[in-house]
Amino acid sequence: MKAKKSDWYKYNWGLDIKNMSWVENTASEVEYIIKLCGLKGNERILDLACGFGRHSLEFARRGFSVVGADITEIYIEDAKKSAREMGLKNAEFICCDIRDIAYKEEFDVVLNLADGAIGYLENDEENLKIFDRIAAALKQGGHHVCDLVCGDYADAHFPVRLWDSGSNTLSLSEFDWDREKRIMLFGNCDIAYGEVLKVPDIPEGDPTRVYTITEIKDIMCIRGMEVTGTFAGYSDIPAGKENFQMLIHSVKK
Repeated sequence: MKAKKSDWYKYNWGLDIKNMSWVENTASEVEYIIKLCGLKGNERILDLACGFGRHSLEFARRGFSVVGADITEIYIEDAKKSAREMGLKNAEFICCDIRDIAYKEEFDVVLNLADGAIGYLENDEENLKIFDRIAAALKQGGHHVCDLVCGDYADAHFPVRLWDSGSNTLSLSEFDWDREKRIMLFGNCDIAYGEVLKVPDIPEGDPTRVYTITEIKDIMCIRGMEVTGTFAGYSDIPAGKENFQMLIHSVKK
């Protein structure tokens, strides 16, 4: 599997992603975040790299005021359409590069879910700009939640192939690993139930900077944030090298 071009994140996305197995977990993920952060329902939420708005819409449906931002125009148009159809006037969607947002202490919660574009950019300097925007947008005492591939797991287990079964599709994900550069290549293949299964072909992967738990803690600390919890995905299990996904909860000091 070879790496896509460094600006792959600008062109990689289509609405077929709505059929992927993990989309089915949206409501339970939102419920988890509400409990984790102790949210009351009147908080203002910024959802960075919101995609087609699945989390933003679910939060808005529950009464929260939400702003979703994403670089992909078809995602934002689809999110706006969904908000109109659901009658959600408390959900706003903006098409932009999230490095360009300029909010200053306006939000109670900032989210970067399903990676939230963390690690997607051309180099470490650009990737760190996302963390700068997160810290700037949060009010004092505000919450940040992200879920990412765990760099500690990558060191212990990559390269690896993983299967995930949903209600409509079977997804194969392949992960290669450059330990020195801390870059993961991610490729996937989705197979709808009832289709004839062929040998999966994953020629290219998305190059993504992957962080360890310690790296995230250091990055947050420099920006006046404190990591208050690291979990193995949406669970109460502490994150570690045996957990593929890490969910990180931080608070702005």
